[in-house]
Amino acid sequence: MPHVVIDFSAGLEASFDMDLLCKSVFDALILDVEINAPALKIRARPQPYFHIGTEPQTFAHATLYLLAGRADDTKARLSDIVLHAMDAVLPSVGSLSVDVRDMNKTAYAKRVKG
Repeated sequence: MPHVVIDFSAGLEASFDMDLLCKSVFDALILDVEINAPALKIRARPQPYFHIGTEPQTFAHATLYLLAGRADDTKARLSDIVLHAMDAVLPSVGSLSVDVRDMNKTAYAKRVKG
């Protein structure tokens, strides 16, 4: 925990390095005191079907999932960190956005080997 899921326009992976995107978001987030690097998980997935506005454009949208309890200013700061990391790797993508979601501590379950 936390998780970052980046959905993007299918085809962007032909022009942009999505591994670099994941690494850049990871590297930016671990500089923040709120983030536990060993528990941070980043993944990116193409979305083949989408429609945005009235003009054709590409997109990347990140959802940052955090266990509930963080202050709004912390969420805003982390959202800005993710957006800036995305913009550095995807400067010509038409729409970049980030959302932060609280995860219910009592409902979240995981298993980690090792």
